[in-house]
This record gives sequence, C-alpha cells and structure tokens, in this order.
Amino acid sequence: MDGARSLREPEPFRPTALQKALLARFQRELPLVPRPYAAMAEALGAREAEVIAALEGLREAGVLDRVGATIAPNRVGASTLAAMAVPSERLEEVAAIVSGFPEVNHNYEREHRFNLWFVVVAHSRARVERVLALVEARTGLPVLDLPLERAFKVDLGFPLPWS
Repeated sequence: MDGARSLREPEPFRPTALQKALLARFQRELPLVPRPYAAMAEALGAREAEVIAALEGLREAGVLDRVGATIAPNRVGASTLAAMAVPSERLEEVAAIVSGFPEVNHNYEREHRFNLWFVVVAHSRARVERVLALVEARTGLPVLDLPLERAFKVDLGFPLPWS
C-alpha cells in the first residue's frame, strides 16, 4: 500500500491510574502550598516528577487545559465577561487576536449573534477597559462589556466515569 493512509480512527485516550486519581481528587481541591505538585504526589503515594509528567500527558492529550486556582471575581484585581458579534469568516482570526492578550484567560464560541465570548482579568478596572478598547481597535469590532453584578457559585467539577 505504497503512499496509502490508514483510515482507522485514532486510538481513544486512556488515562493512567495516576492521571485518573489526579483528575478525581484535585479538580476541586488544588493544594494552596508552595509546592502543590509535591503535595498532590504525597497524597497519592507518587513522586512529584510523576505528577508533573502525568499532568503534562493530560494537557498533551487535550484533556486538561490548565492547572491553577480559581479566584472569586474581583477579589484580586478586576475582571469582566465580554462578548462580540464576529462574522463567521473572521471568527478564528478575531479569537486569535483576543487570545493574544495575557489578560484574557479563555475565550469560546457560542451559537448566538454574540458568538465570541471571553473573560478579561487584570490588576485594575482601568486595565480591563484598556484591553477591551485594544480588542476593539485591533479587530474593528465592538465589544460588549458584561461586568459581574451578582455572583453565583458554580461547581466547575465534572463527573468522571472512573470516580
């Protein structure tokens, strides 16, 4: 089969026992200590290097995007939710511009007239407003600023098939 490509589906991701334990145990309770990976390792009977490698494997597989604390909005610095109505042919381009700001911690597409949503977190409300203005200037599109008015606690943990 010279030059032929395999038509098989890619193998599904199969997490290791350590990866399963990390996801089940720490998606809600990340240790707030100087060496969190060492604390995670100790709790699971592993070595710190093994925990770091397991988390990196999860990131490479697209299972995990980031490891870090979630801080209540506007307790440290300032934040806002923002939305844009982006022509579909420009969505990837505009999303890349938005993601280029270190103050943007994530963005995502929604099926709505306002189809690109993102969160801006900065040291001050003035900096949040400056980032929004820069996004508008660089994209040529208006940004809808939706600052938090009332907080709701949302459990960001997900049920896992092995936990």
